Amino acid sequence: MSLPTSAKVLAGGFAVSGAIHLVKPEVYEQIMPSWVPAHREIILASGVAELLCAAGLAVPRTRRVAGYASVLLLVGVFPGNVQMAQDASRTRNTKFKAAAYARLPLQLPMIRAALKAARSA
Repeated sequence: MSLPTSAKVLAGGFAVSGAIHLVKPEVYEQIMPSWVPAHREIILASGVAELLCAAGLAVPRTRRVAGYASVLLLVGVFPGNVQMAQDASRTRNTKFKAAAYARLPLQLPMIRAALKAARSA
């Protein structure tokens, strides 16, 4: 079965985001919750995980595992998204606030896309 369109979008997003994690990890350091240890290492590891999920979603033989791994990854990074929204609420930057709060509900369709991909294998 072919990869659903929503999963193609998810894989593309993971590929772009994963590359940014590795090339400019400082972009993500400011949104890391303070209770998470080893910020730089976690950011780099999550970038590698995103790239692996993106590649895994593209290959039918690994799609099921990559789909479920993508769900776990999305759940795992959610605290960073919450932290970013909390930080944004303390600024006057309306665009940053809008982007930070818009990310939170996007997790659900992304998780659905990952589950759909896993089930399409």
